[in-house]
Amino acid sequence: MPRSIVRTEFASAVTQIANERAIDPAIVIDSIKSAILAAYRRDAKENKQEVEEEENYLVELDSKTGAAQIFLKKGKKTADVTPPGFGRIAAQTAKQVILQKIREAEKGAILDEYAKRAGTLATGMILRFEGENIIVDIGRAEAIMPPEEQVRSENYRLSQKLTFYIKEVNPGVKGREIVVSRADKNLVEGLFRREVPEVANGSVEIRVIAREAGIRTKVAVYSKATGIDPVGSCVGQKGVRVQAVISELFGEKIDIIQYSDEPEKFIASALSPAQNISVKIDKKGVAAEITVPDDQLSLAIGREGQNVRLASKLTGYKIDIKGKVIKKKKSLIS
Repeated sequence: MPRSIVRTEFASAVTQIANERAIDPAIVIDSIKSAILAAYRRDAKENKQEVEEEENYLVELDSKTGAAQIFLKKGKKTADVTPPGFGRIAAQTAKQVILQKIREAEKGAILDEYAKRAGTLATGMILRFEGENIIVDIGRAEAIMPPEEQVRSENYRLSQKLTFYIKEVNPGVKGREIVVSRADKNLVEGLFRREVPEVANGSVEIRVIAREAGIRTKVAVYSKATGIDPVGSCVGQKGVRVQAVISELFGEKIDIIQYSDEPEKFIASALSPAQNISVKIDKKGVAAEITVPDDQLSLAIGREGQNVRLASKLTGYKIDIKGKVIKKKKSLIS
């Protein structure tokens, strides 16, 4: 007579998991069979009984009642080796597997949800440090921020609340993990989308971003809409919008420039705050020769070459800058 594991609740529990957690009932049943066999072999070893290899056993499990029997395969024949009183152990094992499958299904559903949210922002709190990695609570799940996604100049601390960019859901050592970033340039775009309605509704486009996280970012903006100033929209009245982004980035400098399809014009804008810039594109269209007044040369190059470096990333052109002396006009007044 089959020994019932959970005579009244087994089938409904398996069905509930299958329906609510989108798990194939066969997977649940197979998992329970494997767990029951493992429990049987473990108990047999503890009782110093002879134990065969796993493939030599067969577990029969009634999917409706949960009744389980264990058979030992001997050639083409099988022998029932289910020990007396094993029903209680099997019942506990089945319950543990069902609960485990529920937890796995819930975790999988949450990870799937965050995979769909990749490319968006999330408010999170720093939970702990695991080596060089930072573990962040982002609501329904924990995420990991590896070293390459951290900003060196930011001083992270426990319980600190920040805005993070959900980068991706990746296979990890312990299973799938949510990767978040503070260094990704798309964090800047997300912050502008949050602070600037014109960016959120699409009337102002962020065409390109070049970023050196924690130090400086250049953002090229554009609008086809009549009467909308894309730069002014992102700056905001008295700079309130861009300042909100800068505050979130702990004072990172942000240059907002007008995007242009004309390379000369775009490169000149990208080199701001330098002015009076002359741009000459080479015949291959990959490099630009820049001439600026000597008094604008340091601005165009920037500290340790940062301004020209970011301008090159933003425009996609290799930029060579040289200065020129501007002769002052002689006064006609004697």
